[in-house]
Amino acid sequence: MQAVVLKGYKNGYELILEPTASFSEIKIELGELMEKLHNDESADRTEKYSFNINTGQLLYTAEQKQELENIFANYPRFSIHKIQSSVIERQEAQEIFDSTTVHVNGDIIRNGQDKLIQGDLLFLGTLHEGGILRATGSIFVLGTANGILCAGHENNTRAVLAGNLRDAQQLRIADLVDIVNEDKKIAPTEKMSALFVNDLHALALTQIEELKAKRPKLFIKAGGF
Repeated sequence: MQAVVLKGYKNGYELILEPTASFSEIKIELGELMEKLHNDESADRTEKYSFNINTGQLLYTAEQKQELENIFANYPRFSIHKIQSSVIERQEAQEIFDSTTVHVNGDIIRNGQDKLIQGDLLFLGTLHEGGILRATGSIFVLGTANGILCAGHENNTRAVLAGNLRDAQQLRIADLVDIVNEDKKIAPTEKMSALFVNDLHALALTQIEELKAKRPKLFIKAGGF
């Protein structure tokens, strides 16, 4: 069984590293393969080649990746384009989960507190005046919000603020801010409003029902109101 397999494709080359082989076996075979390719008299000596390395079900450490880089450093015509595997690290998996999940939160956020949620948020708690609630995705408010609501933290302009927004002190989406004063208060009868970024890159207020036509994926994920 080979520890290193070379495959050629239309767009380049891939080195597949056998996950059951020891790392020392892989280094030996990889070095031998690079030497063979380097000495191939039929190859164009002026052309440079870049390889993708696939480690299969194994995640290589930074030190192991550096050792692979060191082998390639002996052959200036060859380089590593990227090292990839068919699995992901726990932190990356958690980040993907957070960004695609609607999180439910019932906290009490008091004056001076600043809470950040990764992904979309269904807020059932109480946000006091002077408190800040942020989410990298959208925020759906079914609780009480008297403080500052900030959706799309880190410049996500596809995010929205929706639900019980009428008592909020300030509404933000990405880099856009709407300070709620007496002239701009949402009417008491409008309990389920929605704020979004329109095509002119400005904040626009609408009703939940109208927002569904503009951001349908949000309501599939959130389960609707």
